[in-house]
Amino acid sequence: MTTTSPAPVSMIDRIVIILDVFDGAHGLTLAQVVTRTGLPRSSAHRILEHLVGVHWLRRDQLRYHLGLRIMELGTLAGYQHQLRRAAAAHLHELAHRTGFIVHLAELDGPEIIYLDKLGGRFALRVPSRVGGRAPSTCTSAGKALLAYAGEHTLESLLSRPLPLPTPVSIGTERRLRNELAHIQDRGIAFDREESARGLACVGAPVGAPGAPVAAISVCGPVGRVNLEQLVAPVRATAQAVWASFSAGRTAPPGNLREIAQQPRQQVGA
Repeated sequence: MTTTSPAPVSMIDRIVIILDVFDGAHGLTLAQVVTRTGLPRSSAHRILEHLVGVHWLRRDQLRYHLGLRIMELGTLAGYQHQLRRAAAAHLHELAHRTGFIVHLAELDGPEIIYLDKLGGRFALRVPSRVGGRAPSTCTSAGKALLAYAGEHTLESLLSRPLPLPTPVSIGTERRLRNELAHIQDRGIAFDREESARGLACVGAPVGAPGAPVAAISVCGPVGRVNLEQLVAPVRATAQAVWASFSAGRTAPPGNLREIAQQPRQQVGA
């Protein structure tokens, strides 16, 4: 009888720790990896070289970068995410009709993770990326999810200082609870330069009433975005995404080529 050997948990943990520190665009040296992970230099070097060998990392002289295999797996993970697939065409249509940046995000502890980001003209002005994170208390998508996350999640978040990326970010428990109560009443959330200076966003939860699984948001320059005009299309898109996901469909009627050929309506301008 053949028995399966237990997985080398300690080695797996070390690999995860190393991969987690690659959160920038410029790669890391061995010394930087050792500093960030606290691993012994010899162990870190051995694991890094092994990851290079299996294409999870690549080495460019003295720096290590995420490799093509990681990129491939990340792309597959995004494609296999059923909610993201159900939302794709709806988000494309919303981005096309408003002319602004559209996000799909999930709540993960005190932060949101961006599952998708669409839009062209203002993309570089919005500091977000697919797979990236942002504080939930500063973003419209994050607040739209926090409003229904429950007291345990909120107490855990409030056990540490709230992040303040801009001078107008929410910094107190009282202000946060008041805003979340307003979001519950209206089913919509706003970000008025709270996540980044010069940006305004409106977000809506995606999911069954009172139990969202994700949120969508539309963001753009403060001077171009009319948040109140965006409420209806953002809310309608969130409902359409949930309907498509619940029905097991991955696209609404029509296709992206047809959407792209429709005239753009500058809803928020």
